[in-house]
Formats: sequence, C-alpha cells, structure tokens
Amino acid sequence: MTIHKIARLAKVSIATVSRTINGVPTVDPVLARRVWRVIEKQGYYPNRHARSLVSGRSRIFGLMVPEAPNAFFPEIIHTFARLCIQHNYQVLLSAICQDAGLLETAARQMIERRVDGVAILTFREQESLVEIFRDRNVSVFVIDSDRPGPLLRSVCIDYQHGIRQAVQHLAALGHNRIAFVSGPAHLKTAAVQKNAFHACMKEIGLQVAAEILLEGDHTMEAGAEAASSLVSLRHRPTAVVCSNDLMAIGLMHKASELYLDIPGDLSVVGFEDIPFAKYMIPQLTTVQISREEIATVAFETLFAAADPAINGDTQIVSSIATNLVVRGSTSMGPGRVRDGRRSRAGRAHAQANRFI
Repeated sequence: MTIHKIARLAKVSIATVSRTINGVPTVDPVLARRVWRVIEKQGYYPNRHARSLVSGRSRIFGLMVPEAPNAFFPEIIHTFARLCIQHNYQVLLSAICQDAGLLETAARQMIERRVDGVAILTFREQESLVEIFRDRNVSVFVIDSDRPGPLLRSVCIDYQHGIRQAVQHLAALGHNRIAFVSGPAHLKTAAVQKNAFHACMKEIGLQVAAEILLEGDHTMEAGAEAASSLVSLRHRPTAVVCSNDLMAIGLMHKASELYLDIPGDLSVVGFEDIPFAKYMIPQLTTVQISREEIATVAFETLFAAADPAINGDTQIVSSIATNLVVRGSTSMGPGRVRDGRRSRAGRAHAQANRFI
C-alpha cells in the first residue's frame, strides 16, 4: 500500500493525502476524514523517514537521564514517552554516564538522528553537554538552569517552599535542634536547599549548629553515615531533614540498627517523595516534587520550540511546586512528650498520611 493507492481509493489527489497525513490544517475536513477512513481500512503506515525529509522535522525527541539507578526518574521517562506517543513523536533515550567520551557519542547519535529537541533531566549541571546540542541548533530543556536563553529552556524546582514546610512542620511538633543532610557541595541545587534551610531556621528563631550540618552524595550509604555521625554527638538532634529520599531511607535504616526509634528518638524528613518512601516502616514524611509535572513541562516546552506555529522562539521558564507529605517518620519532639512516651494523639498525628 502506497500513498498513490490511498489517493486513488479515496478519490483525492496525492497532495491532499500528504497534507492530511502531515496534519496541515487547510485540508478540507470532509476530504481528510475520507483519507483517514481509507488509511485505517487498508492498514497503511506512512513512511516516517520520507516525511521527515520533506518536513525537515524528525518528530523525535531525545531524553537523557542519569545512568545510576534512581527511583525518581522512571515516572518521568514513562510520562514523557506517553506524551510523545500521543503527539506522534518518538523518544530516543540515553543515559547520562560519567565517561565524557561515551556521553559525547550519545549526544552525537541524537544529532545524527536529527532530533527536534533534547530533554536533559538531571540535577547535575551538564554545561558541556548542553553546548554540544546548542552548537548544532538543537533545542535543549534542563532542570534548574539559571542561564536560559536561545535554544535553552528550563524548569525551576521551588526548593525554598518545600524546605520551609519541612522545617515549620518539625518546629510545630516541638523540635528545636534540627539537623540537615545536604547533597554534594558542588551541586547548585544542594547549595540552594542548604541556604533555604538556614533561612527557614532563622525565620523561626532556631539556631543551626555546624556539627549537625552534614554533607552527603544523595545515596543511602551517605544517609547511613550521617546517622552514625549524628548518634555519636553529645547533644543529638531530635529531627533531621535530608535533601533527598535515598539519604533519608539510608539514615532510617542505620538508625534502626543503632536501636533508635523512628520517630520516637529521631524524626526524619526526606525530599522528592520517591515510590519507596511510603513503603518504609514507618512511612517516610517527605517533600513531594511532581515527576509527572516535570516530564509534562519538558515535553510541552520542546514541542512548542519544535513547532514554528507555536512560536518556537518564545522562552518558556516554569516553576515546579513542592509540598510536604506528612507520614509516620515524624512525631512530637521532646518538649511535647509526657513521661518519655509519645501520646496516643501524637502517634495518630505522625501516622496521618496527608498533604499540608
């Protein structure tokens, strides 16, 4: 089955069939419906490669995510791919590996496939990778860039709001010695979260001791090391905020090994709300970042940039909201505990699974 046979069966010109398949809005709706009925009846599949040669668009988006396993990204990949299918796009998926040579090869493969745009979804800065695509006039979408411009679009995460909710939640429970475990110092997002923690503690008049400000690498092992460090202190914190869920989970696991009760001895708050968070015992209180929203903004931004009819030169910068999800890993602090035991009301409050 060819486009010529489709045109003959539908009793229209070859040009009308071509314009119908390519979604040209000026095609008569009656003729378009007739063409699509023939296409569906004959089981015809248009030659995507030939169409891309004519239109100058491959209808392929690149998607690059971290190489290391991370429970935060599967939902992003799923949502991005679903949106591509719905809008007649393909996805070329690649890992962001540590080997610079392999990373450049992955970028070159996407450029060779003439991708219409690339979403680089990582919390690490990838300036060299971005420049490879921009040098080839490929639109790029990234997270948390403070230098968006031509061919570079970005979405910002509202870390300030999420950290403020976490700190105020713990303070309301009576905690006044709150530790913070940040990500690696070289990450811009880690610095933003740490600064937000300092600012929020200052807002409510709480001091931040240097000994309870720790740095990790966003792994469970780093969370376990943080737990060991905090337990060894003479004046232990009664609550801790971690800059991602994996460190919070590692911290909770190690605390259990050290015979600390969560949340009786130590309240724990994570950040991201990965799927594992609600399957912890107790369930992890955490700040939620909508992965579906990140994927949706990434797709819609690239889609707008790829389609001249949507003014592809328009810079689109969005902000992703954050919200605290209260679960069982936080409870009343020492100042709110009677006779060394949590009250029944306090336990019920800590176990409540709700948004605030």
